[in-house]
Amino acid sequence: MRLIEELRWRGMIQDIIPGTDSLLEKESVTAYIGFDPTSDSLHIGSLVPILLLVHLQKAGHRPIALIGGATGMVGDPSGKSQERNLLSEAQLELNVKGIQAQLEKYIQFDPSLPNAARLVNNYDWFKNYSFIQFLRDIGKHITVNYMMSKDSVRKRIEGETGISYTEFAYQLMQGYDFLWLYQNMDCKLQMGGSDQWGNITTGTELIRKITGKESFAFTCPLITKADGGKFGKTETGNVWLDPGKTSPYQFYQFWLNASDEDAAKWIKIFTLLPPDIIDPLTEKHQQQSSERLLQKKLAEEVTRFIHGEAGLEQALQTTEKLFSRVEKPITDFSKEDLEQLEGVTKLSFDHSALAQGIPVIQLLTDAGIFPSKGEARKMIQNGGVSLNKEKIKDQNELISDQHLLHSQYLLVQKGKKHYFLIEVQ
Repeated sequence: MRLIEELRWRGMIQDIIPGTDSLLEKESVTAYIGFDPTSDSLHIGSLVPILLLVHLQKAGHRPIALIGGATGMVGDPSGKSQERNLLSEAQLELNVKGIQAQLEKYIQFDPSLPNAARLVNNYDWFKNYSFIQFLRDIGKHITVNYMMSKDSVRKRIEGETGISYTEFAYQLMQGYDFLWLYQNMDCKLQMGGSDQWGNITTGTELIRKITGKESFAFTCPLITKADGGKFGKTETGNVWLDPGKTSPYQFYQFWLNASDEDAAKWIKIFTLLPPDIIDPLTEKHQQQSSERLLQKKLAEEVTRFIHGEAGLEQALQTTEKLFSRVEKPITDFSKEDLEQLEGVTKLSFDHSALAQGIPVIQLLTDAGIFPSKGEARKMIQNGGVSLNKEKIKDQNELISDQHLLHSQYLLVQKGKKHYFLIEVQ
């Protein structure tokens, strides 16, 4: 299957410049995607561009991962309703290093490979480029009318907050990135999310006007959830690729909890499994949807890709301990089992408060599991709180030393997925 054909099958193509498919079939192409260094870790919203680079390299082409050290100082207005806070150079440097370390896990940078990946930082070519020189060399080639016609700019101009010149200049800076890579690294193709189409085509226009040559691009659709919720967001925030921010267990659970509709779509996008595995698995899932075959395979494959076999095994062990169909009695949990539960929020509590017994609602709020007694009471009434794997039925129940596991711990479950291990000291 040809690269573009496979990406279409996976649902990873939205806009494409005519001739891109032919170019990729004709020669080994250097192509790039940009990553915005707003944090020292990427999150699952970055998985699609990462996987595009992986597919590209597997097909024999050379991927470039561009980290926007310079454009990160400006902020991309695409999809934003207001201007973001600008980061300091020191913070950007930390973020760039963190992202670089992550990308090296998924893309092959081995220089012995004929299509070894390259990692670049656009700060390197912007840092000594004077404002006057940039306006003379680059700015004169793109009209304000052209820039204002882009959706990302037009929506902001028509909105309440408007757009600063800083953000307005972002598409020109990204356009120059493509020109610089074209001229210095023979990069003929840019990829990105569909919200980047305006910025990307500004680059192709610059290349055409300055070099007289043709360049190419395609975008992938922005990932959505069937229920209308924002992809990659949970009750606790972003789902990060850094295990220190989102544990392998929490990461695994995100994918495992996908709806049937989302799982059928996401297993094509977020795994490297071929059609001869995905198609029959999808058919089998439709016949046995209660088995959640797609969700399990999706969670397994993506967790292994990001966290390796060790991370997947860790996630599976915790899942088995907490959600096994054959319920493991809490008394069978060793002290080590409890202490090694991964992805469970660890809290501490003063033992003196338990000496005479403490109302369970007081415990739940004082420990920080609920922000108020009212919320704790409501959740208990709805059957949504368990202590040591037993539903709390009486909101006035007193919790004392006799409830402690190994004379030290309390295991609280809030809702379906959130666990808290309270260490009583």
